[in-house]
Amino acid sequence: MHGNLPVRHGGKIVVDALLRHGVDTVFCLPGESFLGILDALLDTPQIKLVTCRHEAGAAFMAEAYGKLTGKPAVCLVTRGPGACNASIGVHAAKHDSTPMIVLIGHATRYEVQREAFQEIEYRIMFSEITKWVAQVDTVGRIPEFVSRAYQLASSGRMGPVALVLPEDMLEDEIAVPDAPKALPVQPEASPRQMAALRALLEKAQRPFMIVGSPLDDRAVEGLTAFAEANGIPTTIAFRRHDNFDMTSAVYAGDLGYGPIPMDLPERVKQSDLILAVGTRLNTIVTQDFTLFERLGDNQQLVHVHPAAEEIGRLYTPALGIQSGITEFADAARAMKPVDSSHRRKWLEDAHAAYAATLTLTPCDKPFDPGKAMMQLRDWLPDDAIVSVDAGAYSSWPLRFLQFKRPFRALIGSIGAMGSSVPAAVAAAVTYPDRRVVGILGDGSMLMTGQEIATAIQNRVKPIIIVFNNNIYGTIRQNQESKFPGRVYGTDLVNPDFAAWARSFGARGETVTKTEEFLPALERAAASGKAAVIELKVDPDLITARTTLTAIRDKALAAKKK
Repeated sequence: MHGNLPVRHGGKIVVDALLRHGVDTVFCLPGESFLGILDALLDTPQIKLVTCRHEAGAAFMAEAYGKLTGKPAVCLVTRGPGACNASIGVHAAKHDSTPMIVLIGHATRYEVQREAFQEIEYRIMFSEITKWVAQVDTVGRIPEFVSRAYQLASSGRMGPVALVLPEDMLEDEIAVPDAPKALPVQPEASPRQMAALRALLEKAQRPFMIVGSPLDDRAVEGLTAFAEANGIPTTIAFRRHDNFDMTSAVYAGDLGYGPIPMDLPERVKQSDLILAVGTRLNTIVTQDFTLFERLGDNQQLVHVHPAAEEIGRLYTPALGIQSGITEFADAARAMKPVDSSHRRKWLEDAHAAYAATLTLTPCDKPFDPGKAMMQLRDWLPDDAIVSVDAGAYSSWPLRFLQFKRPFRALIGSIGAMGSSVPAAVAAAVTYPDRRVVGILGDGSMLMTGQEIATAIQNRVKPIIIVFNNNIYGTIRQNQESKFPGRVYGTDLVNPDFAAWARSFGARGETVTKTEEFLPALERAAASGKAAVIELKVDPDLITARTTLTAIRDKALAAKKK
């Protein structure tokens, strides 16, 4: 039937299908269950293979690549433990709607359903953390499955998909044509819907926009221009820090844990029109589902989302618009602006409250994290890429860094520790000529910090900044709040992170005073290789807003009442 086509083994067919779909990077921890794919990659210089030191690192790298480029990277892992290790990064991609293709090597078809070595039923295991998971049992159908995987990962609400590839299937040989390249599909807002939106904006006295979802540059620029033209105060959803121009006069803060500014939730509650763009309106964004208790006559919701099933799932909107966010941003930017002069004070007050949070609070410790992050903000070039991990320390960079494209943020909203170093390595591999900085706590550093070795092996030079306070900060913060003075299990004994970095061949340096930070940054940048800067932070400086002492004293006082 296909006599004029070359005979290829399954691994080669997989790689050719990836290449046809524009895949240029594969993040992998090698396994014997997909040797055919590795063999084919050897002859495919158009695809860069990044060999990682842990499958979680590979998955976090693929997730970061998807955020940066808007297209799926490939995470290639082996069966059993490999797939389990990768699952945390896959879950992060699902939570953040990041496109990713996960290829999982599997036991042979003869062995499956016999509790074979490292066998798991991945169609069950990954069903809750991917958009689609399928097992390819017939070598001739590989092109079909890869094409569908790419289409699903890139369309609508984007996200990860997983293909399970039995080892023996990858060794089968066949002459089969490649499938056509799949093209992402996104819905668009209709003229009628945009007219309805404009009518609601004309009547609104106190509008507010909340921006979520992964966005490309065009979407960010379009939404910023739309908000500015129509005088709409705008906040980002939890940890979506590069989704809007944070230097804009309409930017109003961050609806996250410990919102910035603190009165932001109250302002959103007072609004009479909420334009939710790309956000699922989940627990954190809605402040435990307390923001929209006035929905109805006094407050209306416009919900824009690529996935129809998300619109009205938690809150019934006055207007639902199923649209890709870039497509919506284009339409919103082109819409004739409404007269917003009558609500200028509403806008100015919202922005002023955010601007006030950029003021440093006094610090009597040798190292001032807030001042250091302001120095970092001023030092970074306009096109820098910064990854920030989970943890209480993150309040310092997330408060004082101001993102404006092409300045990019790689910040997961799932709260998974260990993402920052892999994300920084992926960013440096993807954009080797841009300044990349990874920021994380000491707890996260010992989860995936060994991916510094991956940076060295690939000759890329991210700068890793470690906030070392010798505690699991978020848990300690909550311990002191609920069980003041009764801390247990949250103290850490850490290595010398600077010496540890040097053992990989990276530059390593320790900072104990604020005035040492900027010179250390300059030396790291000049070193021409990956670098780690360890910051010795007093554990009492738990967040940018409060101290452990204040949390403990408040909790103790409450118990005495």
